[in-house]
Amino acid sequence: MARFCTLCSSSSGNSTYIGCNGGGILIDAGTNAKRLVMAMEHINIVPESIHAIFITHEHNDHIGALRVFANKYKVPVYASEGTLKALEKAGHLKGDFESFVIPENGAEVRGMEIKSFRTSHDSAESCGYSVTLPDDRRISVVTDTGVITKDIIDKVTGSDLILLESNHDKNMLNSGPYPYYLKKRILSSEGHLSNEDCAKAACHFINTGTTRLVLGHLSRENNTPYKAFEKTNLALGEMGAVPELDYILQVAPSGVGERMVIF
Repeated sequence: MARFCTLCSSSSGNSTYIGCNGGGILIDAGTNAKRLVMAMEHINIVPESIHAIFITHEHNDHIGALRVFANKYKVPVYASEGTLKALEKAGHLKGDFESFVIPENGAEVRGMEIKSFRTSHDSAESCGYSVTLPDDRRISVVTDTGVITKDIIDKVTGSDLILLESNHDKNMLNSGPYPYYLKKRILSSEGHLSNEDCAKAACHFINTGTTRLVLGHLSRENNTPYKAFEKTNLALGEMGAVPELDYILQVAPSGVGERMVIF
């Protein structure tokens, strides 16, 4: 059975657990190691059952716990070549653990096949991941991208469950306290996905076979769970999809994951 849970998901910290009966992996390791372990224990996952960490990019809200956690539990780290170089330069790969560039044809960890795809973000070489579990269920993580590219569409379409970025409400962002340069960055093609753009992508994914969507990486200052949920739920309703029949839509909590999704 496939298992999925966001351990944290916000502009302050991001980490996602994906696993099966044989253990699991983490996509990103944001926050700090103590909080990460507490979040895992909350869903009855022991740190020793984590067999690899896959990093999307080097920004601190995705790697805050990486060095300490990987070193303590001897967990190998995978990322793109550009991301690994950035992590090494900043000292995040110092410790008693191995690091690998994720192969072009993907990596295999305990019967799970993990493949990467490029995302559009202002970092060294950001990517998202699509994980095929032993029972052929597929879970994809699409966050930290200013746009949904053709490559993302090609690699993610058909996933059973997608963690999809719904970072900001454009009106809240534009009228909020952020300085102009930061607003411009977030709204750019190498920034973050808005609620509106998330909703458009969600319609495509639900229309092509995905049944579960989890909206994540919400900005605490420029979004609310209600706004994110309503924008996507309304768009899905307008195309004729029926909640709890054609799709299940959730918003990832910013802190400790509420519960494991098992399917």
